[in-house]
This record gives sequence, structure tokens and C-alpha cells, in this order.
Amino acid sequence: MRVWEYILRRLALAVLVLFGVSVITFFIARVVPSDPAALWVGPRPTQEQIAAARVALGLDQPLHIQYLRYLGNLLHGDLGVSVKTHQPIVEDLRTYLPSTLELVLVGMFMALTTGIPLGVLSGARRNSPLDHTSRLVAVAAVSIPTFWLGLLLQLLFFGRFKLLPLGGRLSTDIALRHPVQQITGFYLLDSVITQNWAAFGDVLIHLILPAFTLATYAIGLAIRMTRSTMVEVLEEKYIVAARAAGLPERTILFRLALKNAIVPTLTVLGLSFVYSLTGAILVEVIFSWPGLGSYVTSAILNVDFPVIMAVTLVVTVFYVLINLVLDLLQVALDPRVVLR
Repeated sequence: MRVWEYILRRLALAVLVLFGVSVITFFIARVVPSDPAALWVGPRPTQEQIAAARVALGLDQPLHIQYLRYLGNLLHGDLGVSVKTHQPIVEDLRTYLPSTLELVLVGMFMALTTGIPLGVLSGARRNSPLDHTSRLVAVAAVSIPTFWLGLLLQLLFFGRFKLLPLGGRLSTDIALRHPVQQITGFYLLDSVITQNWAAFGDVLIHLILPAFTLATYAIGLAIRMTRSTMVEVLEEKYIVAARAAGLPERTILFRLALKNAIVPTLTVLGLSFVYSLTGAILVEVIFSWPGLGSYVTSAILNVDFPVIMAVTLVVTVFYVLINLVLDLLQVALDPRVVLR
């Protein structure tokens, strides 16, 4: 099958997946006991205000009419309006989503640059002290609860050693003296574009603890997956031949063996990326990070179902796209894989 045909087929399936998710989330939002009209009006609403809000929000229409209206808005890129803020959810996502994506991307970078090299060395030196240490680190990384690790890191690096900030995305004095000019919403990128190096350094320092907390689970997975696949690959005949030919061990490990061992690890890390978009909720709450997690937490506490439904759809889109990219990347790295 040609690549473009495969992509078109996967995109068609993605449309069906998004349609199914929209149906499920829409009807769950209508089944859960709540009154969006009363929430829309605010505290201590009168019956007249609730009735007027119900008409304005279209809640007086039959359920299937409400869904068709909701679906039509989605096709035009309208995710609805937040019951709490009365702001278009698309505008809110433009503020909160880049913040979470920046946190997750830095966390995945940590996982790639830490977990994969440790997994390679662990697989190459089986039963050595390095191997035992790496395996212990991997088990601990996937076992430690995220919220506990975040609080522990705050206690150590802020409370004990005074090395890193407690939370937030930018220090108050930097925000006043060197504010980040909003271009993309990614503070690191915006700071580089505007050459605001004071803000760049401050943002980077604020990212260390929450990004590492979020990356810990992915680091453990990367170590375990890379080690297990490296053990298998290093027993292949072409590796034995390369060693007999006198190639440097570094070349054998990181250029020959890793190319075939990296595919399962990238698949797991790709799925961990999507998982982190929702798993960041606890991390963002602990570190006062103004991202998607904080936005969803506020929506849940206020029974703001339009926001919950919109975020669910956005995460589903990321999940579908990441899976597609991983499949194409697997074909590019391993010619034996055939698109079906």
C-alpha cells in the first residue's frame, strides 16, 4: 500500500473515532446530573434567568437536535463556550494548551536523552553494576506515584536546598522586568525569538522540576524497553560480524544496534506523550503550572462539561495523530515493516 493511501485511510478512521468520542462525551454530559443553564447564570439565579439561559444555550431543544447543533459547530472549529468563563473554549485552549505542550515536550526530551542511553548501556553490559542500577531505576521510575514524587522534589530542591523554584511558569520579578512577548505561547520559543534571554533562563529553571516529574514514568519505560530490545539485537549475526570486523563498540551500539532496537521504545514514548497530556493534571496542580491540567481541573470542579468535552476531543486528536506518525516512523526506520 502506498504511503498516501495509508494516510488517507487512517485519517478516515480518525474521523470515525472522533465522531464516536463526540457522541459518547455529549451524551455523558447530558446524563450526569447538572444544570448548565443554572451554572451559566451564576450564583443564586432566579427561575426566569435559568429559563432564559436554557433557551440561549439551546437546552430547550430535543437531545438529537442539540447534538446535531453541537456537531455542526465542531465542523466549523467551534468547540463551544465555557460555562464558567463565558469565553470561547478555543481561545482558552490557545492560552493553556501551549503551556502543557511545552511541559510535556521538555519531559519527553528528558526521557529520550536519559532513558534510551541508559537502556543501551544496560543491554550492552548485562549483569554489570550499571545494568543492575539501571533496572532498579527503571522499576522505581514506573512505580513512584507522580504526586508523591512532585512533592518530594519540591521539599528537597526548594525547601531544603533552595536551588529551584517551588512552582509557576515565570518568576514575578522576571515577569515585570522582562515579560515574555506572546507569539506562539511556548515561553522558551518566544524568549528565543525575541532574544529575551533573562526570561529564557527563568522559564527553563521553572521547567526542570515539573518536567522531570512528568518524565519519570517515561524514563523508566524507555530504559526497560530499550534494554530488552538491545539484548535481542546484540545477539544478531550482523552485530557479531561487526564486532569481528573490529568496528568501535560505540558505533556498534548507537549506529547499528540502536536503529533496530529503537522502534518499540519510540512507540511506547509516543503513547506516553499523549498520556502525559492528561497525566499532567496532577503535576500542574502541584507545581501551579497554568496549563491544560489546571484548566480541566477547574472545569471538573465547576461541572463545566463543554470544556471537558472539548479537551477530550483535543486529546483524542493528538492520540490519533501520534499513532499515525509512529506508524510512519516505524516504516522509515525498519524496511521490513509493511503498511496495511
